[in-house]
Amino acid sequence: MKTLVVDDEFISRKILSVILGEFGTVDIAVNGVEAQEAIALALDEGEPYDLICLDIRMPGMDGHEVLQQIRQKEEEAGIYFTNGVRIVMTTAMKDMKNLMAAYNNLCDGYVTKPIEREKLIDVLKGLELM
Repeated sequence: MKTLVVDDEFISRKILSVILGEFGTVDIAVNGVEAQEAIALALDEGEPYDLICLDIRMPGMDGHEVLQQIRQKEEEAGIYFTNGVRIVMTTAMKDMKNLMAAYNNLCDGYVTKPIEREKLIDVLKGLELM
């Protein structure tokens, strides 16, 4: 499984990298702009991500904006979200407004921080990534 972890907090990136590193390659991005660059590069190389773990609260471009842009680019390429990259929001934002916004923008899963390995694995199993 090829994964991109997008989070501005070092500890969160580290935890996710350790957990997901057991199952494949993990790249990291510290903000939305880096995420967009990493996604474009992976697509150009013909090796798209299987999973993107995306924080919501980041400086500049937040996770909701990144999610919208990813889904828009997939749609423009004729890829519907059910066939696109699996995107799991990994965030401290536990309120219904952010949860609903993420699902309305077609995220595939939502895991709140602090990230618990078992909960994350359960979400990935539900997405048939494991």
